[in-house]
Amino acid sequence: MRPSRRQWLLAAPAWLAATGLPDPASAAEVPMLPLAEAATRLAAGGHVLMMRHARTVAGVGDPPGYRLDDCSSQRNLSDDGREQSRRIGAALRGAGVSIGEVSSSAWCRCRDTATLAFGAHRVWQPLNSFFDGRTSQAEHTAPVLALVLAHRAPAHLMLVTHQVNITAASGVYPAQGQVVALRARAGVATALFTFDPLS
Repeated sequence: MRPSRRQWLLAAPAWLAATGLPDPASAAEVPMLPLAEAATRLAAGGHVLMMRHARTVAGVGDPPGYRLDDCSSQRNLSDDGREQSRRIGAALRGAGVSIGEVSSSAWCRCRDTATLAFGAHRVWQPLNSFFDGRTSQAEHTAPVLALVLAHRAPAHLMLVTHQVNITAASGVYPAQGQVVALRARAGVATALFTFDPLS
C-alpha cells in the first residue's frame, strides 16, 4: 500500500538521516522570500531552481494503475493550476529572472506546468517522482545534487518536479508552485532560499 503524505512526513527525518540527505527540519533555516527580493538575489545567475508543479485537482499521489504515457490516468493540474503556471512564467519574466534550460519530470502535471510557464523543456528522469518507491530515491537525488555542484552558467536552470524530490534534495517542503533556489557552497549543494513567484 502506498504511504500517505502524513506517514511520509513522519518517517522522513529517519529516512533522510539514513541516506545522508538533508533533514526537512533544516527548512527552518531556508528563508521564504517575496519575488522581488528573490529576483535581486538571483541577479548574479548560476542557480538551480527546483519548482514544485502547480496546483492540481484534489488528491495525494496518483490513482491506482496510473501510467506515465496516459495523462488521463494521473492526477493532473486543475484549471486554477494551469492559470497559475501561466502567471508564474509571466511573473519570473517580469522580474527579470533569466531561465536557461528547463527540465521536467515525466508526470503530466509537471510537463504541463513547464509548458505553460516556460514553453520548451526536456524530460529528465531524475526529476520523476519516487513517492511510490522510496528505495530508488538516490537514483533521483544524486544526479540533481551533482547538477547543482556542476552548474556555472549565468542563466538559471529550472527543474519542474515533485515535493518528495525537492524535499530530498533541499530539506524544504514547498507548496505547489513554489521554487527553491540551490547553489554550490564550499563544495556542497545548498538550498539558499525559497520563494513563491506570485508573491
